[in-house]
Parts: sequence; C-alpha cells; structure tokens
Amino acid sequence: MPEQITVEQQGTVTTIRLQGQFIGGDETDALREEFKKLMQQDKPLVAVDLQGVSYLNSTALGVFISAHANFSKRNGRIALCNISKNIENIFVITKLTLVFEMFPTTQEAINQFSL
Repeated sequence: MPEQITVEQQGTVTTIRLQGQFIGGDETDALREEFKKLMQQDKPLVAVDLQGVSYLNSTALGVFISAHANFSKRNGRIALCNISKNIENIFVITKLTLVFEMFPTTQEAINQFSL
C-alpha cells in the first residue's frame, strides 16, 4: 500500500486517511484495492479522511463512486471527512455532495455511524 494511504480501525468504523494527489496512478489503484479488501472483510462503515488530499481527478472520483455503489448494495456507508475547500468544490461541481455523506471531522462521521 502506498504511503499515501493509511488505514485504521476504530470499533466498527474503518478510517482511510489519504495524502497527496489521486490522479489515476498507482495511488488510485491502491485506493480501489483498499475499498475492495474492506468489502471482502465485511467492514461496511468507512470514513475517508481527505484532509491531506491536494487533488482528485475524474479517475479517483470514479473509484469513490464505484465504492459507494458497492458498499450501498451491502448496506454499508462511506463518509468523507476533513475536506478542504478545493476538494469540496470538486464534489459540489460534480453534484457528488448529493451522493456522499460529508462531515467536518472524522470523529463526527464515526459518531454518526454509531447512531
């Protein structure tokens, strides 16, 4: 797993922390694989911490959309957290704010999953 991706477990919620740019290279493939692995391990609650992300392209957005669809089919949830204004604008422009749950902090996402 590239050092741009770190994964930790907090109770029933898996947190994926991302760093840098996700532009369709090895880092994006690794993210896709991480989502796939979590699904296979039956870990349906995922908080994605985007605080360290400086750029996402359409390939990376496709990975998020695909993961969201796959998790939703299995009653799972993916929440996006700690989103910078630049990254949030990408989600607003693409209207993906209507698809993804978004939270100011990872802890707020974890708390929401616990309800």
